[in-house]
Amino acid sequence: MSKQHRSPKKSSSQATIVKGRLDISRGGMGFVIVDGLEKDIAVRPNEFNRAFHGDIVRVQIDKGVTSGKRTEGKIIDVAERKQTEFIGNIQISKSFAFFIPASEKPMPDFYIAPEGLNGAKNNERVIVKMVKWDKGDKKPQGEVVAVLKSDDDNDRSMKEILIEAGFSLAFDQQVLKEAEELPDMITREEAKKRKDCRDILTFTIDPVDAKDFDDAISIRNLDNGYYEIGVHIADVSHYVKPGTALDQTAYERATSVYLPDRVNPMLPERISNELCSLRPHEDKYTFSVIFQIDNHAVIKHSWIGRTLIHSNHRFTYEEVQEIIEKKDGLHVKPILLLNDLAQKMRRDRFRNGAINFSSQEVRFQLDEKKKPIAVVVKESKEANKLVEEFMLLANRTIASYISKIKINKEPIPFPYRIHDTPDDEKLKPFVAFAKKFGYTFDMHDEMAVAGSFNKLLRDVQGKPEQHVLEQLGIRTMAKAIYTSENIGHYGLGFEHYCHFTSPIRRYPDVMVHRILQECLEKNLRPDKKMEEKCKHCSDRERKAMEAERAGNKYKQVEYMQTYLGQDFDGIITGVAAFGFFVETVAHKCEGMVTVRDLSEYDDFRLDEADYALVGMRTKQKFRMGDRVRIRVMAANLSKRQLDYEWVPLMNNNPIQAKPAGRKQKPAETAKKNQVKKRK
Repeated sequence: MSKQHRSPKKSSSQATIVKGRLDISRGGMGFVIVDGLEKDIAVRPNEFNRAFHGDIVRVQIDKGVTSGKRTEGKIIDVAERKQTEFIGNIQISKSFAFFIPASEKPMPDFYIAPEGLNGAKNNERVIVKMVKWDKGDKKPQGEVVAVLKSDDDNDRSMKEILIEAGFSLAFDQQVLKEAEELPDMITREEAKKRKDCRDILTFTIDPVDAKDFDDAISIRNLDNGYYEIGVHIADVSHYVKPGTALDQTAYERATSVYLPDRVNPMLPERISNELCSLRPHEDKYTFSVIFQIDNHAVIKHSWIGRTLIHSNHRFTYEEVQEIIEKKDGLHVKPILLLNDLAQKMRRDRFRNGAINFSSQEVRFQLDEKKKPIAVVVKESKEANKLVEEFMLLANRTIASYISKIKINKEPIPFPYRIHDTPDDEKLKPFVAFAKKFGYTFDMHDEMAVAGSFNKLLRDVQGKPEQHVLEQLGIRTMAKAIYTSENIGHYGLGFEHYCHFTSPIRRYPDVMVHRILQECLEKNLRPDKKMEEKCKHCSDRERKAMEAERAGNKYKQVEYMQTYLGQDFDGIITGVAAFGFFVETVAHKCEGMVTVRDLSEYDDFRLDEADYALVGMRTKQKFRMGDRVRIRVMAANLSKRQLDYEWVPLMNNNPIQAKPAGRKQKPAETAKKNQVKKRK
């Protein structure tokens, strides 16, 4: 998809002002990355104008000023802070204190007034919030918001991951005050404005440890022979109003973040776990899509609007799965009917071009001290797919409805969820690689490519090459993003798609609810900043995913510390010139085997076309998807890094044994080897 970019703005003095993201190198030089410009704009450290690494800034480019091959500029203001909370150490003197940020990027120290210490002591590890940085001040002013416990490495590390990703750990008092003041009564006046669905069988289906139930499903038979199925979503926009502190903090966060031992929520618990959570046996405000569906899962009619519901029961996925498998249990008939319809809708989706990628969700079982004691692999079963299909149907229906509405013959600004077609540069080498295993692709159009993907995913099941082809196939795909420029969702095979079903944990869903209500009331107020908001939400989503991966990696390393020196079977999940990544079969924990370690056996070089490292002398090959034997050599928690060593097997490797003179490292030695082997 080609993006349109606004032309740089010019001042009267012929200087050009553009907006972009500041990237500060370790050496201290700054570079502003601007969409639409081929080269970054160089900014000297004395021209940062109170901007930090990652901030969105406005930079002035003076005509004719260059730094080497780059244009040079100076920052005139900060448009958006990447983060306002930082981790580091406090240094206290008699009358004042300084905060030293623990950052790889150059940052100034913060001045902390005595009243801003909040009990912090000298040299303690703390979280500091930047309060202000006025023009003329040499240093920013901050206040301590939390002291990190020195005896709880896990808590400190999880908080550091969130802070580094730019997510605040706590809500401001004004935000909490607004949340607490929200009424929890269902009023007669508001109820009259809504469709009353409280007498219809309704239930929620969620993970066993969920507390925020933001979607429910209702079902009943109609006299015309159809089924009426309602998808009811927590009406967050009823409580969170534009212009409030609640709305501002929700927008800034844009998403909840799910780490192995905690959730960093987008909204305070008063909203996410109480007012908006569709808890059983409570009347709740919802935004709903209600369908009339026939036996063949064909949609005959749909209605969109605000509703009032009463959940009859709270199911877990496991409970519903057991009902489906045993065909017995509470509300068995409606659950089996919903599952039958969901399966039919799912088959229709794949026939119409959706791609059937499946993925395993790995979670850690933690003890009371948050230490990982087991790895749990969660697979998507029929119960999960039941909920998924009806949520997809609701999202698609809302986006389709909005797409038909125009203002002055132009589409209304709306946060679509789009997914572009695969990039040819990624797709062609994958197709060539798949052909080596006997799988062919029809490349004559996008629909044919999707069909080829689905055939591959079916045919590869249970084969040795399954893992590598599934993983590489996913990597050919573009990333889904939010944008007002609707090009459809390729992976789902939908012409129109948006996120409507999770407003408790995603801000784009809140925006969708607001615009939807404006459309229903015929009171449209187009948002000229919609694309900017979409980009912000996509950026926050990406940062949340990075934080979640970092949290999982921390737990992997922590878990594997107990297995130092032990050997395991693994699957090669990636190759690079410097080594290959291996995921253990037993624990799904990924580490690296370096080329430096392999140099004892041969000189290994990267064969990009074959996704493999190849020995120049022995022709020993390490290819993505291969099973290998590895030994756990080091587990570095601070760097969230596992180091593995390849263990040759005598019966099926060109390399039959380790070279003479090299001794095996016993487990005792390996347990002491906690030093990182690679940069």
